[in-house]
Amino acid sequence: MQPAATARSWSSPPAATEASPYAMPSPVQPAASKGTKETVKNALSRWGRKVGEATRKAEDLSRNTWQHLRTAPSIGEAAVGRIAQGTKVLAEGGRERIFRQAFSAPPDEQLRKSYACYLSTAAGPVMGVLYLSTARVAFCSDSPLSYEAGGGDRTEWSYYKVAIPLHRLRAASASASKLKPAEKFIQLVSVDKHEFWFMGFVNYDSAVAHLQEALSGFRNLQA
Repeated sequence: MQPAATARSWSSPPAATEASPYAMPSPVQPAASKGTKETVKNALSRWGRKVGEATRKAEDLSRNTWQHLRTAPSIGEAAVGRIAQGTKVLAEGGRERIFRQAFSAPPDEQLRKSYACYLSTAAGPVMGVLYLSTARVAFCSDSPLSYEAGGGDRTEWSYYKVAIPLHRLRAASASASKLKPAEKFIQLVSVDKHEFWFMGFVNYDSAVAHLQEALSGFRNLQA
């Protein structure tokens, strides 16, 4: 027998013997109905907040990625360079392995975080990756940079690297351009007052939070 085309309504729940011995109507008490409505309302509210938070994160990521590409002298070259770096990470077995090879990290030093960014230099911004480990903050350029050697007689190539042990790190400060708020920076200062400026982070807020947390945690251990 085919089911009825339209649903029937009834003034009171049918007895089990009227339709099917397996039917078990369960009347809803007014208080339970109200509680269910509140539960649904709260669940929708939480879901809405999560969607809003995810949307904001996606917008921040989009803005930061665009700013990251704009920081380079050529947007096209920056995009190609970032793709090349991603391919290198896959080919060499992950960022931790690259970090260990680049900085000869000992076995007991663990990589915590890594961030695509630029290091500000006198010659312009250098694209690379900022690494935060249990022992240091380090930066390595994505590609080798050329420099004059032998009194200018020849050109040689080398990766641009910076490494500051956490016990030599004095401050990690966040700032932004007053004229262009989208341009955000992180300044690292060593105990002997050497300054390094990083910019164009894809995950800026995370980088600030973890750098400051690492610095604060290391100071607490020393205390």
